[in-house]
Amino acid sequence: MALVVRAVKIVVLSTAVMLPAVLVGLLRAVISGRTAGKRHVYRQLTSLLMLLGPTFVKAGQVLGTRRDLLPAELCAQLSVLQDSVSPMNVEQTRLALREAYGDSVDEIFAEVDLQPVASGSVASVYRAGLGTGADVAVKLRRPGIEEVMRRDLTLIHKGAALVARLPVFRGVPVTEVVGAMADAVLGQLDFEREADALIRLRENLSAVPRVWVPQVYPEACTPQCVVMEYIPGLALDTAEHCTAAARKRFAASGLSAMYQMLFVDGFVHCDMHPGNLYFTSGAQVIVLDAGFSVQLSERMRRLFAEFFMNMSIGRGRKAAEIVIESSAGVRADADIEGFTVRMADLVERSHGQPAKEFSLIAFATEMFDLQRRFGIHAASELIFPLLSLLVIEGTIRDLDPNMDFQKAAEPMLMRGLFGTKR
Repeated sequence: MALVVRAVKIVVLSTAVMLPAVLVGLLRAVISGRTAGKRHVYRQLTSLLMLLGPTFVKAGQVLGTRRDLLPAELCAQLSVLQDSVSPMNVEQTRLALREAYGDSVDEIFAEVDLQPVASGSVASVYRAGLGTGADVAVKLRRPGIEEVMRRDLTLIHKGAALVARLPVFRGVPVTEVVGAMADAVLGQLDFEREADALIRLRENLSAVPRVWVPQVYPEACTPQCVVMEYIPGLALDTAEHCTAAARKRFAASGLSAMYQMLFVDGFVHCDMHPGNLYFTSGAQVIVLDAGFSVQLSERMRRLFAEFFMNMSIGRGRKAAEIVIESSAGVRADADIEGFTVRMADLVERSHGQPAKEFSLIAFATEMFDLQRRFGIHAASELIFPLLSLLVIEGTIRDLDPNMDFQKAAEPMLMRGLFGTKR
């Protein structure tokens, strides 16, 4: 019954928002052109997802990475979706603590500041002190959020199964894409998994100078709560007040951390936006919030590294063949040779660009457009890590406009392909 009620609400709200959006979009297309009409529809769709709640916001953010399947303009709209959920109040926080710890809260924590220092749709973060005296950050899941999100994802799965049967979607991996999206969203509810991911990242990234992942306190963690080292003084604008030399060091360390994950370890933090990547006045790069992390298979890790290696040395046809080999499938009408020729041309053109002019985002956008046009469906396993690399590019460029992304990758590529991992 709860599913039925929720489904009715979704249908009613979607109709109320999207029917006028489509009509206005058609009118704008007639007056100002198809691009203007589509842009209006995409903006309204993004607004609808925010109205539908956190599950749909998270789903939209993940689906916005699939530029190989969805129009670039729609992905751009989805990528800026923001959680619009108020922080937990004191009563909700106390309820969440009881769900996480029962009657043992006072045995674990000497004190908990019930005013959050950060908040999102899934959890809020609080400063606390353990009984041992350690100063910690407590990431606490919202009470009842798992039931809400699982219910919504069940409806999304059912809707995807219906959409997949439509002739227009024949050959498109709708259920595979939605399944990967649902796994990514649910993974952000599993705080035991996130604690393990932080521990792994802390160990893996210890190989990268000046990169720090907070220490996790496993004995204080629960399925609803992650307890980690509290790092004071984090601010988004720290790098703006540092010297040019320090900013370059931040850029080098941040990019090295990304390449270590992608090419060497294969365990990738897929949400490296500025809210999860901080810089300190002591020249450290701080990596937070590993709820959206992916373990690449050994085969996919090597293929990803081989693609980047061939891209960096301008071997276009080989890079195109790797894209095809790593794909989740091809449409029945796919033009393999046409894709190979165009992809090879893209790689060779990009290889000839000066470092300051080369853009990973521009490269990936054109690559995804070629995949969409020629019927090559990218594997979800590779899309999410690639997204993380694209997200961090803007941050690195702001810190060091002259960063050569391809040259900087070479040491990690050599380790990942020909050396030992550790």
